Amino acid sequence: MQKFAPIALFVYNRPEHTRRTLSFLQKNHLAEESRLFIFSDGAKAGQEENVNAVRELGHSITGFKSVEVIERSQNLGLANSVIDGVSRLTSTYGRAIVLEDDVLTSPYTLQYFNDALNRYEEQDQVMHVTAYMYPIPHKGLPETFFLRIASSQAWATWDRAWKNFEPDIDKIISRFDDQQKHQFELEGGMNFWKHIMEFKHGRNNSWAIRWYASVFLKKGLSVNPALSLIENIGHDGSGVHSGVSTIYKGAVNNFRINSFPEQLEEYKPGYQAVRNFLKHRKGTYIQRGLRYLNHVLTKIKMKRA
Repeated sequence: MQKFAPIALFVYNRPEHTRRTLSFLQKNHLAEESRLFIFSDGAKAGQEENVNAVRELGHSITGFKSVEVIERSQNLGLANSVIDGVSRLTSTYGRAIVLEDDVLTSPYTLQYFNDALNRYEEQDQVMHVTAYMYPIPHKGLPETFFLRIASSQAWATWDRAWKNFEPDIDKIISRFDDQQKHQFELEGGMNFWKHIMEFKHGRNNSWAIRWYASVFLKKGLSVNPALSLIENIGHDGSGVHSGVSTIYKGAVNNFRINSFPEQLEEYKPGYQAVRNFLKHRKGTYIQRGLRYLNHVLTKIKMKRA
């Protein structure tokens, strides 16, 4: 019997981003079969109007099997909201698809998630499914493959996997040796360990880096598409945790994915493509300077608006 995972959508104070996210999600082929849970974080001072506008939008949405808006009375912050919401849905339904308010989906994104969740339900080593792929050269790659990275832009998991989530950063750090840190960082491709230490010292509040670490320490695998099934519209300076950037933006696949890997192991060509992209993602000093200038100018425009 076909199982359809519930969707957890985490929203805060961006009505237009949320409207676009919901509009694209409605157009998914399995939307009418899917239960949608909208987790609305409580407003910080001065954000009441925007938060209420987002909630009104959530209450008006149709096109899903059911819609429930969970209105937080206090501001939990994204990390605590995600941890609580994912735990709630996975414990009740055994699985969950997780999105935030700045993700535009392909018409086949929900199909992809549900196909992967059903296919690997009994495979404990497979712990994560992502709909995002970095803008890597995808020609010659299979439609999907396994990686060690648990990408957090649009993802899904099972209760059996989420039970391994370790929120305690000190416990996570104690379980890594130098070789594991090197592999965790894709052999120097990306400074993921820096994110761990920034959380340790209170400079970020990331649930995602702790989830990736939890998956990595269990030697877990993530299902990845060769071509992204989502577009992130949040790198425009509007988000609480995001700046202005186009580094990670790539093409979106608008066709149904039909093939998934048989062998439960990381796909080396895919790993190398991702590692090379991340290692060289910032480009030349001139390119970095131009991006920084664009970031500053965008912030100035937003303040004046």
